[in-house]
Amino acid sequence: MTTRSLNTTALDSHREQNADRDAVDTVRKRITEAGVEYLYYQSVTLGGRAVGKVVPAVHLLRNLERGVQMHRAVVADFQTDRSGTLLGGGERAAEFTALPDLDTFAVLPWDTGVGRFFCRLYEPAHRPECGGEPFAADVRGHLIRRHREFTEHTGLVLRSGCEPETTWTGPGLEASHRPDASPAYRIEMLERNRPVYQKVITYGRALGLDMIEGDYEDPGQLELNWMYDRAELTADRLITFRQICRQVARELGVTASFMPKPAIGVMGNGCHHNLSLWRGTENVLADPGRRELHLSGTGRHALGGILAHAAGAMAVMGSTVNSYKRYWDAGLFAPGRIDWGMDDKTCTVRLSANGRLEFKLPDAMVNPYLSHAVLLAVISDGLENRIDPGPPQATAEDPGFRFPALPMNLGEALTAFGDDAVVRGGLTEEIAALHLACKSDEWARFCAAVTDWEHMMYAEDTP
Repeated sequence: MTTRSLNTTALDSHREQNADRDAVDTVRKRITEAGVEYLYYQSVTLGGRAVGKVVPAVHLLRNLERGVQMHRAVVADFQTDRSGTLLGGGERAAEFTALPDLDTFAVLPWDTGVGRFFCRLYEPAHRPECGGEPFAADVRGHLIRRHREFTEHTGLVLRSGCEPETTWTGPGLEASHRPDASPAYRIEMLERNRPVYQKVITYGRALGLDMIEGDYEDPGQLELNWMYDRAELTADRLITFRQICRQVARELGVTASFMPKPAIGVMGNGCHHNLSLWRGTENVLADPGRRELHLSGTGRHALGGILAHAAGAMAVMGSTVNSYKRYWDAGLFAPGRIDWGMDDKTCTVRLSANGRLEFKLPDAMVNPYLSHAVLLAVISDGLENRIDPGPPQATAEDPGFRFPALPMNLGEALTAFGDDAVVRGGLTEEIAALHLACKSDEWARFCAAVTDWEHMMYAEDTP
């Protein structure tokens, strides 16, 4: 475990890192060469949104030491509950300090006069007892710490790659296809979206995403992927990817949506997490002696942990009211039960031919810092308790079906989340409580809303 002197806080240690002469000189050189005049100091909220401040680049050294201050309620997107209470901290709550990570500096390729840092969050130094300690509701900082603790305990590193699906709509992007056939993988559809994918890939590469492939999947839906890496790096890159998509949409005058289920009868926008566990240069999930379903013992127990806690994790993996419409629309490649297999696209977890686990519950609005922190917790539980995933592709009628049903709405998912101590334990108490409060209020607001469907069904219906 990393230790600090009794008088040194986490904030002090981060400031010492930001004072490293070589690292600072490298960033200053890049700022000068690119002509950067403004810097974003950004962090990520519970809802997965990038927030922060813009500061003139001439104040770099000041901000490397002092960071920027923001109101703590920003981590809950300044959401108020139905009674008007501000979630995450009231008007008198102390601000937090956002301190940049030097190694996350990047120049925005669409405007090289602007650069950005990702930040970790801390209690301000002046606060008694907790001053300078990690801010407990910092989702990004928590994942970094959680992964470090996981590695110290198991000797393993979680690597992941995400498959974000995005719906693009606007002039010239309309899909043309027979009603009884899908336009998936058609080059003609890629050609219609050529301005989109070219800009996204170009900007992605400039911002450090090793873009590897993409395809057209359903009307308006593109999936553009990049190379897998350590979980916290993949989480940063997913946030960056979403920011890229928003920028490309602005430039082209179109819309990019990560809504999990844009419409009935079309595939939802998922964000499958492809997982592998590494000890040095070895992927310990794979059993090289087998050709099919080639999981090692470690892999089976990791899988068992994921499946055993899948229901409890749903409030993180599918965090919106709309998320559950993706699972209800049968036959469109979304999981309908908790199971696993090799080629079945509807399984909760699909074992790939190259020894990774494709976890299919997360959708395109998932907060990747929360999802990966939860995955580290449930994998740890699987390894420690040697949880057996059972046979592949079990059905509810089979004696081998051993896991609870998937929650089918956000309300059920929040109940399962509250009942699963392992899932909640993957987060800090503050993150878990705030997530539960925000999402419970979202569910209550939806339950109280009168929808177009209800008007269609009942407005002019007579007994």
